[in-house]
Amino acid sequence: MKDCRVTFYPQNKSVIVERDTSLLEAVLRASITIQNLCGGDGICGRCKMIVKKGEITGEISGKLTREEVKRGVVLACMTNVGSDLVIEIPEETLAREKIKADKDADRFISFEETLFIKQYQPSPLTVKLYLELDNPSLANNTADHERLCEAICKKLDFFCSMQMGLKIMKKVPEILRKNNYCVTVTLGLRKDVGEIMNVEGGNTEGRNFMVIVDMGTSTIVTHLVDSNTLETIDAKACFNSQGIYGREVTRRMISAEKRGDQELQKLLTEDINELIRTLARTNQVNLKDITAVVCAGNSAMGHFLLGLPTNNIRRYPYVATSVEPPPLRAAEVGIQINPRGLLYSLPGISAWVGSDITAGILATGINEKKEISLFVDIGTNGEIVIGNRDWIVAASASAGPALEGAGVACGMRAETGAIEKVYIENGEISFDTIGDKPPKGICGSGIIDIVSVLLKMKYINRSGNFIENRSDVITTIKGVKSYTLPERKHNRNKKPLYITESDIENVITAKAAIYSAMKILLKRLDLDFSDIQNFYIAGAFGNYINIENAISIGLIPNIQLEKIEFVGNTSIRGAKIVAFYQEAFQKIAEIRHITTYYDLMGANDYVEEFKKALFLPHTDIEQFTLTV
Repeated sequence: MKDCRVTFYPQNKSVIVERDTSLLEAVLRASITIQNLCGGDGICGRCKMIVKKGEITGEISGKLTREEVKRGVVLACMTNVGSDLVIEIPEETLAREKIKADKDADRFISFEETLFIKQYQPSPLTVKLYLELDNPSLANNTADHERLCEAICKKLDFFCSMQMGLKIMKKVPEILRKNNYCVTVTLGLRKDVGEIMNVEGGNTEGRNFMVIVDMGTSTIVTHLVDSNTLETIDAKACFNSQGIYGREVTRRMISAEKRGDQELQKLLTEDINELIRTLARTNQVNLKDITAVVCAGNSAMGHFLLGLPTNNIRRYPYVATSVEPPPLRAAEVGIQINPRGLLYSLPGISAWVGSDITAGILATGINEKKEISLFVDIGTNGEIVIGNRDWIVAASASAGPALEGAGVACGMRAETGAIEKVYIENGEISFDTIGDKPPKGICGSGIIDIVSVLLKMKYINRSGNFIENRSDVITTIKGVKSYTLPERKHNRNKKPLYITESDIENVITAKAAIYSAMKILLKRLDLDFSDIQNFYIAGAFGNYINIENAISIGLIPNIQLEKIEFVGNTSIRGAKIVAFYQEAFQKIAEIRHITTYYDLMGANDYVEEFKKALFLPHTDIEQFTLTV
């Protein structure tokens, strides 16, 4: 098949692909990140490109206007290469790339300099031990390997089973004798076995670091920590490059089946490696001194990291390949730290409740509390946990991406220029943007606000439909009624921002899925919201939610405000606790075993409860403060 050159502007990047390759595939091979929320199904209409020169094949999308088609605009996912091409990528199609997302992604970092947990004795998963061994003699001719192990046990003041790779063992005699038996051993915990990962001459125990990773579907966050002081040195974040295959993990799993697991794994590990390199370079840390990476994320992200097949996660009866993988060599999956450094992928609970949730349980201490707590992570998949020190039950509700800015016409990620707050001021609707920059779209917290505000202003009814003749800013766009946000003086020439009835329907569907999941889980436990003493809202997204507005649309119930706590990024906090305390490493495994997963798909009354929640705020208004 003939090869063709595709050149993308304004990047001025070229890539050679076979004829009939999609433009989406071509732009991916050129390492250009674009907006593509639907994963290449032609649904979102975000991957617009302009064909300036050359021949193409494929379908004309109904997402394009007649004027756009005349200008040569196409959707990359529905267009194939027919010859050498010159392609222009509009600014609105481009996504923020890799480390450039740092400034915008700071809100996801949840930085915490030092993390001391009173109930645990500091004991990092990897340690460096400086040892001064006795020189051998006829009276003390213990083998080198055994001499080293004995010295380690003496230093640690307890006996533990140890293993050492053959490659390291071969070097031990020379290293010991060259350094007069004064060496530094790097020891890593593999379940209940200690691995001697490295032996170095002299004293290098002061340079031991780990990287903690939250593998979010949208955002990847990394923290560089000092294993000796338990101090967080720095943090970096970027948007997940897998987004080119879809905003939702389900679409990415479908792509993995079509393309193989390696492509999704490569994108994830490249992001993690770039963040690690940036952290190391900024803080003058040598990669060889980073001895472990501790990762948490949803089950699909955990599978992508290890290159495990995900096809059974999304098919009945929804079985994961592994929810508790053992510690592995980081190099095995392509993560670039110390060549013998370890990768700890924390245990999850089920195919749809991952290690970010077990980390959240550990971080909030639900498993230690006498009183009953409810933990909710609001996102594309809304995970709910209810329990205490005696029992824990978890469930997952597929909410869709509307609450994170996707599936909404003018929705976007939480980056500079995104509308994050919408409110009523002097009887008029107003808004604030991230960074106080000109508005480019609406992110999750802003979407919740705008639906609530439209309801309060009586622009929409309880079904989410616009009320006739309420405002001249309610117009019809492509046959769909829409509300256009007020224009700012410095933004007059920009594209107007609006929310449609279809968008509001998506938001109602998302909030109904999460609320009804909480309701059903409580019902199964013979509990009510009044029985909940601690209501934890997790994730960086949660920190920006207006509680009153979330209640008014029926996302969360009207409970005492003092019971509600925003707990931030508990995924990375829980992973950090595990990294610093070996007891917590054992504890999180216990959490995984004592937590019962309840599959809402098997709940006959879930659909009924879901239908009740398909109103603003709900058919049972007494559960909420809003009166309409």
